[in-house]
Amino acid sequence: MAPDEDVLTLPDAWRAALHPRRGGTPGPEIKIGPSAVEAARKLVDRTGGAVESLLAAQAGDPELAEAARRHRDGTPDPAGAAAVAAVTATSIDSPGGPAVHRAFIDSWTAEHGIGFAACAAVELSRMAGQRVRGGGWNGLSLGVAYREGLGGAGQEPLRRVRSLLAQAGDRGHEEAAERLAAYRSAPATRWLVSYLVPTRRDWLEECLADGAGPDRGHRWLKLCAVDDAALLGNPPPRLSWNETSLGVLATMADAMGPDVLAVLLRTADSGRLDSRELKIVFETVAVLPTDEAFQALLERLDRKHARPALVAAMNRFPVRAVRLLAAAGSSEATALLREHLPVHAEVVAAALPGLPAEVRAAVEPIAASFVRLPEAPAEDVPGVLARPAWERPDLPVMAGLEPPAGRIFWADGRREEWLGADLTSLRAPEDPDWEALSARYRAGGTPREAAELMVHGPDDVVRPLLAGWKVAHWSGTRDWMRSLIARYGLDSYPAAMGAAKANTSHTRLLMPFAHADVALIMADWLRKSGWQGDIAREWFDWHGTGGVPLLVPAALGKAAARRRSAEIALRHVDATHGRAAVVDAARAVHGDEAADAIGLLLAAHPVETGLVRPPKIGDWADPAALPQVLLRGRERALPQAATRRLIELLALPDPYGLDEVWEACDPESLAEFGWALFQRWRDAGGPSKESWALAQLGRSGDDETVRRLTPVIRAWPGEGGHRYAVTGLGVLAGIGSDVALTHLHGIAQKVKFTGLKVEAQARIEKVADRLGLSTEQLADRLVPDFGLDADGTLTLDYGPRRFVVGFDEHLKPVVSDEDGKRRKALPSPGAKDDPELAPAAHKAFAALKKDVRTVASDQLHRLERTMVAQRRWTTDEFSGFIVHHPLVWHLARRLVWIADDGDTTSLFRIAEDRTLADADDDAFTLPGSARVGIAHPVTMGEAVETWSEVFADYEILQPFPQLGRAVHTLTDEERASGRLERFEKLNVPFGKVLGLVRLGWERGVPQGGGNEMWISRRVAGDRYVMIDLDPGIPAMEPGANGDHQVLERVWLGREPEEYAFRTAGEPPPRFGELDRVTASEILADLTGLADTAV
Repeated sequence: MAPDEDVLTLPDAWRAALHPRRGGTPGPEIKIGPSAVEAARKLVDRTGGAVESLLAAQAGDPELAEAARRHRDGTPDPAGAAAVAAVTATSIDSPGGPAVHRAFIDSWTAEHGIGFAACAAVELSRMAGQRVRGGGWNGLSLGVAYREGLGGAGQEPLRRVRSLLAQAGDRGHEEAAERLAAYRSAPATRWLVSYLVPTRRDWLEECLADGAGPDRGHRWLKLCAVDDAALLGNPPPRLSWNETSLGVLATMADAMGPDVLAVLLRTADSGRLDSRELKIVFETVAVLPTDEAFQALLERLDRKHARPALVAAMNRFPVRAVRLLAAAGSSEATALLREHLPVHAEVVAAALPGLPAEVRAAVEPIAASFVRLPEAPAEDVPGVLARPAWERPDLPVMAGLEPPAGRIFWADGRREEWLGADLTSLRAPEDPDWEALSARYRAGGTPREAAELMVHGPDDVVRPLLAGWKVAHWSGTRDWMRSLIARYGLDSYPAAMGAAKANTSHTRLLMPFAHADVALIMADWLRKSGWQGDIAREWFDWHGTGGVPLLVPAALGKAAARRRSAEIALRHVDATHGRAAVVDAARAVHGDEAADAIGLLLAAHPVETGLVRPPKIGDWADPAALPQVLLRGRERALPQAATRRLIELLALPDPYGLDEVWEACDPESLAEFGWALFQRWRDAGGPSKESWALAQLGRSGDDETVRRLTPVIRAWPGEGGHRYAVTGLGVLAGIGSDVALTHLHGIAQKVKFTGLKVEAQARIEKVADRLGLSTEQLADRLVPDFGLDADGTLTLDYGPRRFVVGFDEHLKPVVSDEDGKRRKALPSPGAKDDPELAPAAHKAFAALKKDVRTVASDQLHRLERTMVAQRRWTTDEFSGFIVHHPLVWHLARRLVWIADDGDTTSLFRIAEDRTLADADDDAFTLPGSARVGIAHPVTMGEAVETWSEVFADYEILQPFPQLGRAVHTLTDEERASGRLERFEKLNVPFGKVLGLVRLGWERGVPQGGGNEMWISRRVAGDRYVMIDLDPGIPAMEPGANGDHQVLERVWLGREPEEYAFRTAGEPPPRFGELDRVTASEILADLTGLADTAV
């Protein structure tokens, strides 16, 4: 085994979080500059007198106030220094504010040395800021006092002190330890000192001998001080929420080595960790260089985050991975081994001869199975992969362009709106002497006096002063500045720009200014999210193409950052106003050459201009670990360098150059490559910053990708992956094939998670709108035919023998010989069968079963829903999408249909030869103007009995209850009422209530306490049948309120809500409004529920 696989090496990225100890892995070097002291002084100044309030000793401990006074007077005092820091943090930040404390620690170190800083930090940990009403600091007196226990300084400031001590010279470290010894008088501070100086083993042993560890909130002090896992006890402790940070776990691993494994596993198996904490624990296990650690991850592969941690361990310890994966022998371990071997081929090949015979026996056949095709010569590699555009951006440059002079532009009514801004926060002075106020302003008057002058003074006095005025900020500034800008126009620009630079929340004041500096600010903000991006978009909406001439010089200039921002902004205007308008606006000011250059810039893909570059690709996407991408003909493969560039192409946010790739490469190979890339991303823990690995499936994927991805999408919301599930819907829409849209429609119709279902429905509606169809019409067109013959069968050719596949009433495949003899299953290919045709046919049948199984349930439910909803087809739709569809007709011929031409209503069925027949088995001719639907027994009346006999005679089994469906009716009283009291006050198992969801009911929105207080079913556009529940179903844990729910009220409402809060002022809807079919279906659901009542 390679010796480095027995050495614990922390990842470099972990050093920034480490609590370093002398002699261990070093943390990043801390450099404290000469400005540290001044930075702390500025913090004190920012408090506006908080320290003076401390010195007045009107609150807190007078002795600490005296210590602070001594320290401020020039006699260094750790307690006094800590008191100043504590009161500063109390007034600026929060008590224990890490940013303030860190600044003081750096200041103490720079001014007095690390020994003083360490002592002051211990003092700070024991202090708490106090506020007492009455005093000169904002009406309060501030002070500090000693607290019980620790907590005055948080983990990060103390970690900084420990880091400074770890990097200190020997003399400085020894001096600091000597000074800290004075603080070892109480258990809490003894542990704190041992944390700061963990190399003093004698002090640590004294702490352990006391038996009194730190309080639960500070147990991390002990964990970071101990260097031997055995000292933590047996059984080892289970770490809690503030002990499972990367910093603490990395520190424990660095100090204790592989022996920390027992602590990590007991913590991981405790069931107390959230997802983030469990991830860090497993990542720490993965750095331990032992078989036990590797095996622990392998045994926990079914746990969240274990797989990416194991993959990291495999890459860190490649030979150990080969040995242990081969020994495991499980299918999952073998699959991991297959992925692992090509990535580390050289290391494994060198180590393999020295591995045990049983390992070699397991590895060598797998290694031999890797048949890599020859790489294609350079001339056959698509140009976009050989010479990526982002490596050679095409940047048109024109020197000497200048933006036009600034101006002010008011959209219709905006100036009047700004002139009428609210000025109540800055009223005009009474009987003002404007000249005197002007003189006072020049002499340095107060900011408020200056604002009153500028906003309310006469033009001849104010206008000359505006250019040099610095706007002060307080509540209402934005309002009175808007009034001033509307009044003085471009003369107010310097003041408005100054206000925006001083306080970015005032940037909206720049809205009417068409100025190059403003345009560039807004262009830069277009790249940002949140309120800054909103302001930028508003500015460009305000100015339209008027902003184009201001940006052209930057867009064609050499300064990269400005050029990038200007191009983004021009593309934004282009998307809104069109290419011609943008080019014309550039030409009007800068001439033809500049306009043509802008046109070329915007016509180019952002990749070609360098605006968009691929993101950094993680190690998990190593081309060596992925299947080869084959060229068409499947005899040559892309070289690894080109494969890396293909990954970069797929990672781009917008497609680029892929048409050239698809033209050159084998589609099936590309789809397999894309799926493997996605799986590698999942195995790496699905890092959110690299979720392009999911999105790229919409470009690389095919129908097989759809079949693989759909179950993942359906499961993701239950695993906390709703965002990924929604992206997955976009992938299905992006693939866009009939199979993809069918699966998307299936999710829109039936999925356990409401949020995902709504998203899928929205995407299906968007597709339907684009095609000019309703969602029901789109669903008709999305039913695949699976390559079936016109009669709805599929012939499977084995060479010397053939088999015919048909379907039963549930669309389950039925296999027959050529002579019609039914078989239990399709036989496997035999020795006498054609060696190519038979296996291909057997594989095709397996795929058909899988595909039809996915579709069958959806089609059964869809047709039943259309019967209940009384949907109608035109005769052409009925013929094309029902009668002559090779799959749907298997269901359709087992149902009774109804035709209505406006004058007569007729019932008929579809015969086996696809002709139509009535109940007497006579031919039925469908009127051309008829509307056709699936007959509901409510509308069939006495004909139900006649048709039942027909279907019995022909032994026709129905795919869902139609002729045997129970018919229910409302009583006269119920039709006149908005309540169904016969179902109220029933005590029903909560699981049965939730079972209504499968019948089209929807769970209520969680109310106070997280309980769903109703369940509803929409029965018309604005009509809902509501069931009020008591005590309600907890959204997060449905059974938490007991096994039963009382149906408090069953009523008809206009929107989902509780009866007690129903919309008042309108006459309540009555159940008599519902048609007979809808009423029967609702009553059937409720009757089924009532039958389970106790």
